Amino acid sequence: MELTPKEFDLLRLFAANPGRVFPRKYLLEKIWDYSYEGYDRTIDSHINRLRAKIEENPENPQMVLTVWGIGYKFSDEQ
Repeated sequence: MELTPKEFDLLRLFAANPGRVFPRKYLLEKIWDYSYEGYDRTIDSHINRLRAKIEENPENPQMVLTVWGIGYKFSDEQ
């Protein structure tokens, strides 16, 4: 499977920290080395593309999970 550098960085961060919730702002700062106080939903589009590549059913993700109102986490159930 081919991942973009940002998708790979996201997956590596999530997989190294299963169960830990990462807020969007943290992901922007950590993965993009970018501090941005405005629209942080750019993360959502990257997560959606990552899910499309790694999830069996991206509409019902089992690995990269949304924590509503906070951000994302990698499942700690496997």
